[in-house]
Amino acid sequence: MSNALAIASVTAVLKDLLDNAIIDHSLSTAVGDRIEVTSIPPDRITTGSSEKAQLNIFLYNVVPNQGWRNVGLPSHGGQGERLTNPPLALDLYYLLSAYVKQDFDAEILLGYAMQTLHEMPVLTRDAIRKALQSPSPVTGDDLPSTVGDLSASDLAEQVELIKITPHQVNSEEISKLWSAFQAKYRPSVAYHVSVVLIESRHSTMSALPVRERSFYSYPISQPVIEQVGAEEGINQPIVSGGTLVIYGRQLLADVTKIRIGEIKITPAPENVSDNKISLLLPPDLKAGVQGLQVVHEVSMGTSPKFLTGAESSAAAFILRPTITPSVSNVTSTISNGNILFSADITVSFNPIVGNMQRVVLLLNELNPPGDRLARSYSFHAPIRDQDVNLIVIQITGIEGGNYLVRVQVDGAQSPLIVDTDPVSPTFKQYVNPKVTIT
Repeated sequence: MSNALAIASVTAVLKDLLDNAIIDHSLSTAVGDRIEVTSIPPDRITTGSSEKAQLNIFLYNVVPNQGWRNVGLPSHGGQGERLTNPPLALDLYYLLSAYVKQDFDAEILLGYAMQTLHEMPVLTRDAIRKALQSPSPVTGDDLPSTVGDLSASDLAEQVELIKITPHQVNSEEISKLWSAFQAKYRPSVAYHVSVVLIESRHSTMSALPVRERSFYSYPISQPVIEQVGAEEGINQPIVSGGTLVIYGRQLLADVTKIRIGEIKITPAPENVSDNKISLLLPPDLKAGVQGLQVVHEVSMGTSPKFLTGAESSAAAFILRPTITPSVSNVTSTISNGNILFSADITVSFNPIVGNMQRVVLLLNELNPPGDRLARSYSFHAPIRDQDVNLIVIQITGIEGGNYLVRVQVDGAQSPLIVDTDPVSPTFKQYVNPKVTIT
């Protein structure tokens, strides 16, 4: 493949072909003037009484080549590493114009130039090397010092040969072109030069050749999650260290895994059936809303390598924290004849609480008198700079009494314990966890 000098090299080769045609056909003698071949914009060419005999081959348009534009993609892998150097494939459009002072000389120049390009419809590799070898029509003196001679473009080494074909331009298009040039019209003909392939030299990752080919066929069974709940019952709280039960269809596969957040868990084979999966929750999950998926994996290769197959849609469950509260540093003040208390409530959490999780302490009066509503309070936990399993929350301005304690962690509320003793006076009532403020 050629490099970024290829466009300039094509122009240089075309100039060289036209220079040779002028010499071979003695055109300078025929028109009675020295003929110059240029490749500059038409608006920079001097016209009028001082107009010189001149052929100008001007590159007026560059467009992507449709046949090559998708070759070699993608160029980067999923991790951003460079895999290939896809070629930049371009079609070049040139305008060949003749400038002279005498009658018929423009037609003569244009005729010989068109004959030359007609007889050279393909730029051969030898013709390119000969045109670009030192001294070439455009040398390194005309370019930045870091670019150097056009012979370094490697144009002759690109995969596809460069073809030259006349390009039809109607009178309206040619009028627009010369208006855009802001130059005086001269007899002209357009050419399409295709294709120039520019490729970088960046280092790429090259995979080893395939040593062995194998074909594997697996029936795909899409798992479906219908319900998620605790082992104790669908309406019971799901807590850390407890057993989660997943109900659904087509849950069983050769390898069934459960994805919770970024964690993949493999349940015991005896706990997986087509309609139900039982799973012991890992201790490192944090309280709050958790996303869950059933993932089927398939093994491929002589050395088994498990790849992700079918996946269920995501289901959500709330992991609720369990707490143990205690009271310390109780103080009291009198306000409007009422005794109000302040204290520190130390709450032990399972699982641990993340430093970015929002924690709110909720207090509800236990067994209030029948002539008024139960008192209730809420207090926000202080900001933390690390994950913790113990938080001290300051409470102020509450009246003394027994209070049920709950904590919300990112909206996941700790469960209350219900009295299940049929002979107890508090049967089927909330009894714990609680604190006494006096």
